[in-house]
Amino acid sequence: MPNNPPAFVGSIPEIYERFLGPYLFEPFATDLVTRIDPAGIESVLEIACGTGRVTRHLRERLKESARLVATDLNPDMIAIAKKIMPDLRIEWEQADAQALAFDDNYFDQLVCQFGLMFVPDKAMALAEAYRVLKPGGSLLLNTWHRLENNPAFYIADQIVSEYFPTDPPLFFHIPFSMPEPRELTSLVENAGFSNCRIHLVKKEGISTSAADTAMGMLEGTPLYMTIIERNPALLPLMKKDLESQLAKRFGAAPMISPMQAWVVEAEKTVRPEDH
Repeated sequence: MPNNPPAFVGSIPEIYERFLGPYLFEPFATDLVTRIDPAGIESVLEIACGTGRVTRHLRERLKESARLVATDLNPDMIAIAKKIMPDLRIEWEQADAQALAFDDNYFDQLVCQFGLMFVPDKAMALAEAYRVLKPGGSLLLNTWHRLENNPAFYIADQIVSEYFPTDPPLFFHIPFSMPEPRELTSLVENAGFSNCRIHLVKKEGISTSAADTAMGMLEGTPLYMTIIERNPALLPLMKKDLESQLAKRFGAAPMISPMQAWVVEAEKTVRPEDH
């Protein structure tokens, strides 16, 4: 994991939202939010909100008076989310998960969809999550299963590697870098959380077309910058190859592929040192 997380900037966030949002993130966003019981929740912090896929569902599920703070490290991602959801009942803030600018023991619920994998110091991020949650507050996050268990991205990674055989870009290995439930349990419990439960969730990603998915994978992620820096002439060739392989495996239009992720739920307990 690089010390500086990959940046979602420029044209990437808009393409990410348009071509990957409905296909990749929406199925897991609905799953994640339905696990929350809104009764008694007065404040929620979302980490790595991206373009707001989870945020929208949170706002709909929470009672109107509940405070919802949605944060992301990348301001360009937040800009897309704010454009989609100009809702005054959502507070959008740029924030580093490793150094949250919020008071101790404040939030009832912390949610993070597919964000922990990008954080350089995951233990610090979970320690910060623990700090800002109230005693009895809940942690809810998810991470992708193995790259091989998300075969559309496995195919994309293989194709990209074929175009750069001596030094393949490794971006796709970052989001799929935390597939081990034991590792997740250890990280969460070492941060102080208790009653850690991990569930395997299987979904189908439904994209309008293989072409759209190829566009999202290659131009809606930080991999795009790597390709442009190395050899921009390869981009249309890679997209054509990826579209062909995805269509062959999962259908051209719509494109439907299996996906797997882990969902982690835990609670903040009060330790002696917290007093």
